[in-house]
Amino acid sequence: MRRYFVTLSYDGTRYHGWQIQPNGDSVQARLQEALSTLLRAAVSVTGAGRTDAGVHARMMVAHFDWDGDPIDVQQLSYKLNRLLPYDIAISKVEPVSDDMHARFSATSRMYRYYIHTAKDPFQKAYSCEIHYPLDFAKMNEAAGILKTYEDFGAFCKSGADVKTTLCEVTKAEWVQTSSTTWYFEIRANRFLRNMVRAVVGTLIEVGRGRLSLDDFRKVIEGKQRSDAGESMPGNALFLEDIVY
Repeated sequence: MRRYFVTLSYDGTRYHGWQIQPNGDSVQARLQEALSTLLRAAVSVTGAGRTDAGVHARMMVAHFDWDGDPIDVQQLSYKLNRLLPYDIAISKVEPVSDDMHARFSATSRMYRYYIHTAKDPFQKAYSCEIHYPLDFAKMNEAAGILKTYEDFGAFCKSGADVKTTLCEVTKAEWVQTSSTTWYFEIRANRFLRNMVRAVVGTLIEVGRGRLSLDDFRKVIEGKQRSDAGESMPGNALFLEDIVY
């Protein structure tokens, strides 16, 4: 039995997230079907995590196990790209050691959430349009506070089946890319369901003056999802990087 890593990217617009769903199309299902077709055997794929409906990935990693003849990984990458739909792209397939795991061997993941503050037809699909003034300096102060906490239950989707709400956030900041465009970048060892979109929604409440920095701390310490800001739209969120 040999283990292989698949590194891919995808536009999540048409999918109900990464994970296989009983009543909706998913990226995992498409990749699993394509691999099974090309290798002519049932293949099970395990991803580095799961992105929600409409969320994109510039980098996702998945693994599968294979007990057949050695795989020509370059040919498999080429054939996967020919078979998969236009919005899923394979960058490489590579053999890894048996103890490597797409999810559990990852040491960090990085997301970016994109916003723009002026109407722009070319930003709409992959960025969230904001129509009110924001204090980004104050939002960055609040973002820095995230690195001083470990329990992020306040930003976890209600009813999520998680064993722990502890995460180690090592980077959290707003970055300006033009006079009207920004992104929020956050890196952590793991993320909870809906966490990044809830964090962004709460930081925006700080930027609007609706929450003070002390209020922001109280939201985190209270560990109640109902105290945090709204979950922002998924189309502006990208999984950008995974480190092993």
